[in-house]
Amino acid sequence: MTAYWIAHVDITDPAQYTEYTKRGPAAFARYGGKILARGGRAEALEGRKTPQRTVIIAFESYEQALMCYHSAEYQEAMSHRQGVAHAEIVIVEGFEG
Repeated sequence: MTAYWIAHVDITDPAQYTEYTKRGPAAFARYGGKILARGGRAEALEGRKTPQRTVIIAFESYEQALMCYHSAEYQEAMSHRQGVAHAEIVIVEGFEG
């Protein structure tokens, strides 16, 4: 069943954050992730204020999404995001009604 990686990110150092955005997509692709949204216009209608960046990535399964997050490739990419951005990341299993 499809799973979605949803990230809300507020960036404090855009120049350093680009080091993360250069590396992250390779890890996503290795685990079958397809980026559905990455930045772009967004507006929070309820809850917290609109984050600077919202990212949605589809994976073939919940397990694939988790393997990607915990992979050495992604952890290395993430090391370039830490300290220059605040991220909230949730992986959610899709619904097949």
